Amino acid sequence: MAQEGTLLTPQPYTDDQASMRAEEEDALLTGERTRGREERRGWAFWRQIGLFAWAVIATILVIVLAVVYQHESHRVPKVPAHLPKDSWGPDGKPTGKRNLIFMVSDGMGPTSLSLTRSFRQHVEGLPIDDILVLDQHLIGTSRTRSSSSLVTDSAAGATAFSCGLKSYNGAISVLPDHSPCGTVLEAAKLAGYKTGLVVTTRLTDATPACFASHANLRQYEDSIAEQEVGEHPLGRVLDLMMGGGRCHFLPNSAEGSCRGDNRDIIDVAAKNGFNYVNSRAQFDALNGGVDAKLPLLGLFADKDIPYEIDRRSQNETYPSLEEMARTALKALSDATRDSEQGFFLMIEGSRIDHAGHGNDPAAQVHEVMAYDRAFSAVLDFLEEDSTPGVLVGTSDHETGGLSAARQLHTSYPDYLWYPEVLAKASHSGEYADSKLREYNAQSGKDASTNDKKEYVRYSILEKDLGITDPTDAELDAIVNPQPDISPAYVFADMISRRAQVGWSTHGHSGVDVNIYASSSKGAWPLAGNHENTEVGNFLADYLDVDVANVTKHLQDAASWNPFGMRSADGDYAWLGDPVGSDVGTDSLDTYHGDFRKRSLAECGCGGVH
Repeated sequence: MAQEGTLLTPQPYTDDQASMRAEEEDALLTGERTRGREERRGWAFWRQIGLFAWAVIATILVIVLAVVYQHESHRVPKVPAHLPKDSWGPDGKPTGKRNLIFMVSDGMGPTSLSLTRSFRQHVEGLPIDDILVLDQHLIGTSRTRSSSSLVTDSAAGATAFSCGLKSYNGAISVLPDHSPCGTVLEAAKLAGYKTGLVVTTRLTDATPACFASHANLRQYEDSIAEQEVGEHPLGRVLDLMMGGGRCHFLPNSAEGSCRGDNRDIIDVAAKNGFNYVNSRAQFDALNGGVDAKLPLLGLFADKDIPYEIDRRSQNETYPSLEEMARTALKALSDATRDSEQGFFLMIEGSRIDHAGHGNDPAAQVHEVMAYDRAFSAVLDFLEEDSTPGVLVGTSDHETGGLSAARQLHTSYPDYLWYPEVLAKASHSGEYADSKLREYNAQSGKDASTNDKKEYVRYSILEKDLGITDPTDAELDAIVNPQPDISPAYVFADMISRRAQVGWSTHGHSGVDVNIYASSSKGAWPLAGNHENTEVGNFLADYLDVDVANVTKHLQDAASWNPFGMRSADGDYAWLGDPVGSDVGTDSLDTYHGDFRKRSLAECGCGGVH
């Protein structure tokens, strides 16, 4: 017989065991703790609880650390804390022969990119994730204030780039004390680099002027033209110039001149060695730069080259920004092939700014796309050229206070803007205004008001701007314009309102602007947010040139006076008359009570409301 008490034989419960068994069953059914378990809990139980809690906390910490690591790994790399702020990154500062292309998108703010991106997606049927070339090369932003205002102009903005120093609105590479400051282009030339300027506005306009000339006021374009061709304290500092502004180089006795004297600056340029081209045919003969001979002066328009939206229908007359950029890059590359130094080239998408001033969104998007194509052309060059180089681009300021939204009525606005309205426009408001003035000078001078309105309705609004629903008030504003409100403003406003694109000013704004580069590696110090002067300092540092030494040379030439063509009374007379003594140059302007001086009915922007 099996022995009693073995594992195979059921054993009867004692009274205490039966009681504990019943309590355990009750606990499983009710979820309530049993008296027996509470009495038996000790160190082992609480140790298990502690281990469980620690495991939960450790798991949470691991998850948090993983999320933080993933976030940081996708950010633009920061300069390590142990390196100086201006560190050139892991590969150090460039050495040896190199090229630098600096691109300025005059007047282009962040909203210009938003507007153009959506417009391009619409007209080309692209998906929403298709972006501009510029979008792929964004590395930072720039603050734009001048020494005299939180809202800079192009002169002070470009002086920050060229000299690496702040100055007042209107200053062309001069300081608030009206002394000249050396520019990165001048320093590059003295160091053996080839130098060039390519723009779509006048070569004497503020941005190009700031790299190769000096003047107390940007309006002194006649003097700027003289300096650009070599009548300069340092001699000729430019090897290549292409753009508009022929009128400031022609004597005032010549057709199309806008000079105040009878000096022939093209002749002066020829005596200083410049090869001169002034037509599309002559530009094409440069064979993309292969047959260009430096120094080269190319003047392709009396004033500004037309907006891209208008130029594209006049391609046989005017080269594009992309074409000029490619030609300049090839010419400068060939010219420096066997030299120890490379080149410095400034390329400006100049008329983005003008489209902002005109509040013309159709002109704006085409200007930005033209600049984007030029940017892409420079990237192509850098990839193919054997000399190391970098492209850096930014804006001197934003123009127009552009917004991709507009409230048309007092009721709560719809969240809309319509790129198809811009797509219907084949020309700019500037073109339409010019066409209207030509009509008024010829057929329109004897036409009735109704005839003029019909011409505007069908030959301009419908044909050139794609507008088929003008109101009587809009037609009246065009045919009988109010003082200081040009028809060009009315045309642009008609497009803006229908597209629901907003503008806050016909001037500049103080918004930060974007910084772009061919690679973050090549422009490491410009990642993040910077003063515009830091962009200028980067240009000089990258080329390893001494701008301060150039400033000393210029300031030593205080009484320089070429050919006795202007008075040498006083130091720096060659810079022209300074601004008035009542104009602040080294401190921010203050409020003058302007609001109460104007009628509340006047907006001061020249727009139609």
